Amino acid sequence: MAQAPAKPLVAIVGATGTGKSDLAVDIARKFNGEIINGDAMQLYRGLPIITNKLTQEEMRGVPHHLLGCVGLEEATWTVGKFVGEALDVIGDIQRRGKLPILVGGTHYYTQSLLFQDALADEPTLNLNENSEPLPILEAPTDVILARLREVDPVMADRWHPNERRKIQRSLEIYLRTGKPASQVYDEQRIRQDGSPRLAQDGPASTHPGLRFPTLVFWVHANKDVLHPRLDGRVEKMLNKGLLSEVQELCDFQKSYESRTDTKIDQSRGIWVSIGYKEFRDYQDALAQVPQVPSELAKLMTASVEKTQAATRQYANRQIKWIRIKLLNALLSAGQKSNIFLLDGSNLSKWEDEVTQTAATVTERFLSGQTLPEPSTLSSFAAEMLTPKRAYDLAKRPDLWQKRVCETCGTVAVTENDWTLHTKSRAHRKAVGARKKRENTQGTPQENQKALQADTDDMREGCAESLP
Repeated sequence: MAQAPAKPLVAIVGATGTGKSDLAVDIARKFNGEIINGDAMQLYRGLPIITNKLTQEEMRGVPHHLLGCVGLEEATWTVGKFVGEALDVIGDIQRRGKLPILVGGTHYYTQSLLFQDALADEPTLNLNENSEPLPILEAPTDVILARLREVDPVMADRWHPNERRKIQRSLEIYLRTGKPASQVYDEQRIRQDGSPRLAQDGPASTHPGLRFPTLVFWVHANKDVLHPRLDGRVEKMLNKGLLSEVQELCDFQKSYESRTDTKIDQSRGIWVSIGYKEFRDYQDALAQVPQVPSELAKLMTASVEKTQAATRQYANRQIKWIRIKLLNALLSAGQKSNIFLLDGSNLSKWEDEVTQTAATVTERFLSGQTLPEPSTLSSFAAEMLTPKRAYDLAKRPDLWQKRVCETCGTVAVTENDWTLHTKSRAHRKAVGARKKRENTQGTPQENQKALQADTDDMREGCAESLP
């Protein structure tokens, strides 16, 4: 006899612009649910355009939680903070006999909430975010990295020199706890590896890796469809008033810094949201007198293109996270049969291929019935539901290996990155230019100057050879 799962949870993941929030509302209305926001930017108050919040009309009367609860001057919630707050909300929803539905694009939030003792890429520490500030964390990135290398060389080699926020976080963990972050990760891995594993898929409620019996929907759209959709969304954001929100942030920054005599760290929080930083130069130019219309037009075009590119890149990173980290975690937990890919490429077929399919699977899940085979739900489900890589790099410190290409100046932090770079066309071209210069007659100074000119021209292309 089928047995309904106790305290079920539905989670919805996917790239930005695929319709995750719309599906969450559809499921909530049909199954008496409430929605928990899992998007870091939507935690911030106001700014509905930059953060892509649903309007009240789009929410269709469904309660939404963890929206607009963080001040603009505050740092993004850590994973631990988010998980703690979200668990409180989920508990309240479940006690009232309703279905909690987690949705959002910050997938490390989602994954950390789904799995017990598995805060993805973040040690399970209760760092006091309100404790005394650490001035070194506001220093230039190379200074922070140098300090991290002194206290935790393993983590210093883990991050690319441009990954400021990750470098900051690793050093902060050491400064606030006295333990190197690498040690914390090791201790966490030991706890995880020591927990029992199921050899085969089984009921989610029986597996210690998951906090709740969980059904995961991955809303996906073909890249050829999604990228133009995302480009168009930037134009819609402009028409809705994106620039007024950019100005609102600029005004808030000036007012806050003048009032508190404290500089806002614009390398984190709402200040790294897509749409603000890309349009900041244009917004600053509007305030200049006299204005040059031709220059403003160029800045506007550049800002739009930068925002579109950043949005596409973000979507790619979200998909990569799902295909490597989330799928591997579900596979390790014996729960890979509980994630279903929904094809949202054709919006004219959304009702049949997304909403109705999700409703059918959810109904079977909530009633304890056997779920369909995930690979049968769409033509490319089988391919996409296979992990892109057989391991999660965050859990394989033996593969962390930083190298610097002497020819190109490119930094690679894993063996795979290094292989991709050395096989790239840009790298081979740079090496060829170096050999050619070395064989050219001339003084050493002349040869070195010519070589440097060629190398500088190629370095940008080499940097783009890494994923």
